[in-house]
Amino acid sequence: MSETVHLDNIAPIDGARKFADPDRTAAGEARASVYLAELQTLWFNTGTLCNIECAHCYIESSPTNDRLAYISAAEARAFLDEIKTLGLPTREIAFTGGEPFMNPDMITMARDALSRGFEVLILTNAMAPMQRPRVQQDLLELQAEYGSHLTLRVSLDHHTQELHEAERGPDSWAPALDGLDWLSAQGFRVALAGRTIWGQTDAQARAGFAKLVAARGWAIDAQDTWQLVLFPEMDETAPVPEITTGCWETLGVRPNDMMCATSRMVVKRKGDQRPRVLPCTLLPFDGAFEMGSSLAEAARADGGMFAQGAVKLCHPHCAKFCVLGGGACSA
Repeated sequence: MSETVHLDNIAPIDGARKFADPDRTAAGEARASVYLAELQTLWFNTGTLCNIECAHCYIESSPTNDRLAYISAAEARAFLDEIKTLGLPTREIAFTGGEPFMNPDMITMARDALSRGFEVLILTNAMAPMQRPRVQQDLLELQAEYGSHLTLRVSLDHHTQELHEAERGPDSWAPALDGLDWLSAQGFRVALAGRTIWGQTDAQARAGFAKLVAARGWAIDAQDTWQLVLFPEMDETAPVPEITTGCWETLGVRPNDMMCATSRMVVKRKGDQRPRVLPCTLLPFDGAFEMGSSLAEAARADGGMFAQGAVKLCHPHCAKFCVLGGGACSA
């Protein structure tokens, strides 16, 4: 996205009225929406429990937050079955958390997806849960059988210890590097995920990561936007313009480039009997964005935040992360 775009004609800030109406912005303009072009990536949130607590975690993961329960291999398998039954063109199954390797079924879920021919992406902090000997042995077995069809994307918020630990807490830098060293030494397909909250340009951030990668000997190209993903910050309290139907042309972006045009996420909230389908990875707790308990129900979602399966961009994350920030979580 061009950094010279001016947003003067995008719906203005209007306090509490912003994002309140699924169809109209606070200025009364038609709200933008995104139709599912095709389901390329299905995400599973493995649970909100994590071995660390980050300062700005969008999902508030921590060692005590279990608002999203561990999803089980049987529950995930039902959605993989549905992809086949419905004949969907899904190519990738992705797992996020929390820390996915705290879920006792993580390896089984990855194996289920890989054995069906899917690409698998696991987001991890590469720290203690992933470094358990049993988990490492299981990962090596998956790699031996499926090779580059398995990718691990490691969260490294900055290329310096100081700023990484400002986000992830003391003593989080060295363990993450140890995990990355192990993955690289064993030949895994690895990517990095950093943040753009540090006041650096994209070029400066990539140059810094490139120096770190070279020093550690990791097989990662920091100039490749897939191998190093730099995510915009998600702050629901920060001022952000609403996205109208006219914004696509103004900003020079397309609805089909948005994450919700090609992906859905499955979560299981604590106390629920069944998992639920949501438009994307960014809205795990907002009940207004629930699309049903199956992919078939999600495709028919109508009313509220949806219009025959189209997602109305009625949340600050839709604007800041996806439309204006150009963020996308899939590989």
